[in-house]
Amino acid sequence: MEEINKHSKVGLAAMKADMDRKTARKYVAAGKLPSEMRPVARTWRTRPDPFEQDWPEILALIGATPELEAKTVFELLEEKYPGRYEPGQLRTLQRRMRRWRATNGPEKQVTLAQLHRPGEAAQTDFTSAAELGVTIAGQLFVHMLCVLVLPYSNWQWATVCLSESLAALRRGVQRALFQLGRVPQYHQTDNSTAATHRIPDGEKAFVENHKRPFNAGYLALMRHFGMTPRTTTVGAKEQNGDVEAGNGACKRRLEQALLLRGSRDFASVEAYEAFVDLVTRKANGKRGSRVAEDLAAMRELNVAKLPEFVVDFPTVSEWSTIRVKHNAYSVPSRLIGEKVKVHLYEDRLEVYYGDDLQLACERLVGRNQRRIDYRDVIWSLVRKPGGFARYVYREEMFPSLVFRRAYDAIQNPHCGTKGDLEYLRILHLAAGTLETEVESALAGLLAAGQPVSADAVKALVNATAAPALPEMTAPAIDLGSYDALLGQEVAA
Repeated sequence: MEEINKHSKVGLAAMKADMDRKTARKYVAAGKLPSEMRPVARTWRTRPDPFEQDWPEILALIGATPELEAKTVFELLEEKYPGRYEPGQLRTLQRRMRRWRATNGPEKQVTLAQLHRPGEAAQTDFTSAAELGVTIAGQLFVHMLCVLVLPYSNWQWATVCLSESLAALRRGVQRALFQLGRVPQYHQTDNSTAATHRIPDGEKAFVENHKRPFNAGYLALMRHFGMTPRTTTVGAKEQNGDVEAGNGACKRRLEQALLLRGSRDFASVEAYEAFVDLVTRKANGKRGSRVAEDLAAMRELNVAKLPEFVVDFPTVSEWSTIRVKHNAYSVPSRLIGEKVKVHLYEDRLEVYYGDDLQLACERLVGRNQRRIDYRDVIWSLVRKPGGFARYVYREEMFPSLVFRRAYDAIQNPHCGTKGDLEYLRILHLAAGTLETEVESALAGLLAAGQPVSADAVKALVNATAAPALPEMTAPAIDLGSYDALLGQEVAA
């Protein structure tokens, strides 16, 4: 408009205003600025409403059942009135139902933003880290992260773990607190079985409080660090919203750091956890003054670290097994009937009789799993081979595919108990010598097509030559060089 007032040339004015000539001519003809030419809201329809006829029926449906989706209503109309509607009209119904719900629908639940106080509470949650695709020495590492967040400052710490167990929660909370050097007043979790246990739905406490009671082990952890435990309401995960949001942020940071690293493979779990610590520590360094406010409001950590295991005292069954956290582990048969002490770590367990270590192995994940070592029961199986055919842990008696193939080969000429005894004698030999040597002997017999028997395997194992020890000749030592050296020092 300024340029038009100067020289009345529309083309030149449009060029200087970086505008198309036709658009400039429209504004000049109207004598209005663009902001003054906004279109008036349209109050008419450009095409007939396909749902006008059935809209009262639709309103009755969604009024009685507000949870119904538009697609469900549309499919119902298609069944009731064949040929009246086309698939492309679903989008129209979705828009109409959304508009009706926004203007006349039921009230929605409002998320109430909370005001966090410095140093008041810490929130802890578990999150799966499978999407990171981390490998340990080339093997996929299926794991989780135990994440602790201070809601006021969003300070965060993550600990690598394998499951949502009490041992994992204990280790995650402890590592975070010792990293802080301070302790908040409250510790908040959801209703996971690591901190709480289920009670019957009809009990009065559950109905009144809508919460599950705490486990004894979790309460002991809270007492040790002097924190007051609290949980979210059952089914209300938004009450733990800060740590829920922190889970995603933590994994995004780790993903970016892994991309920069150029490799997702680590030499050990310890090396990977050190990497997670480094990434998390770097993020915490950018939290600013709110972290200082959090630390100033918390009391100093003045207790020692708890051991990273829980203790259990199972009795060894007549099957030479113990049951720990709903999983079975075999132990030496000499311990049958004895009570043993189990140190249950988050990733492994150790079995002691008195102060003597009897078993150390990886901890089983889940329920009703079993870890049976044939060495613990083979002596009894050799004495009673008739029990092998229907032995509960029969499949665990095949350490590898080679042993299974050998068993099948033995059963061809020797069916039933006789074949079982022959195989058990081979397994007995593996328990008394080296499993790898027996496996190598079996593989050789199978490859050569020779009959597999305990005697043949034993002959091959015994024929394995022991490594020859080299003969060492003691060198002659000339002490004259030492005398010459000492003489020089005396002269000096």
